Parts: sequence; C-alpha cells; structure tokens
Amino acid sequence: MSELTPQQIVILERLLANGFTPVAFPLYANVVGIRKGGCAALLEPISGGGFRLFGEPCVLLDGNLTVRVTHGGQSWFVWKKQRLEATPQRLAELDRFISELKLQLEPHA
Repeated sequence: MSELTPQQIVILERLLANGFTPVAFPLYANVVGIRKGGCAALLEPISGGGFRLFGEPCVLLDGNLTVRVTHGGQSWFVWKKQRLEATPQRLAELDRFISELKLQLEPHA
C-alpha cells in the first residue's frame, strides 16, 4: 500500500477515536482493514485523500471476512466451509457498523 495522505490519517484517527480498530487481512494488503465488534470492512485509499469501501462490510467468523449467502431460504455469513446464521441481531449489528463507518468516512469540516 502506498503512503497515506494527511487527510486519510485524519480519517483513520477519527475511526480509532470512535471505537474502530485497524486489522490486517493478508489477502488484502493494498487496503486498510477496520473492525468494530463482530464486523469488519475493507477501505480502499482513493486519490484526493479519502477512502471508499472495498467490497461489502461483513460479519467476522473466527477473525475472517465472510460473504453473505442465502441457502434453503436462510441467510448465512460464510467463510470457507464455516457458516454463521444471519440472525436479526447480527444483521442489526452489521447495519449499525455500516452506518457508523459511513458517517466517519464522510468529510468533516
């Protein structure tokens, strides 16, 4: 990953101040991993100094990024052969995580 701009550093500091934690995902060395609670997202640095979401924010399963799938009418968060049911509580936590993350990524005056 190239060096972060001062604006990107300010955004990361704001995320840290609001309870988010940086996390490295080895398969995604060119983006910044960020987590809070049981959720995580990948942030891609963009020219102009900000970040954009890289892929979809997700629920973590044993510290790994998951993909949400529907099978047999049920929704699951899946990583390799492991799966976690997409319960209303997990979906609500993911929605809160996404809302908080997007709010912190917006430019602040």
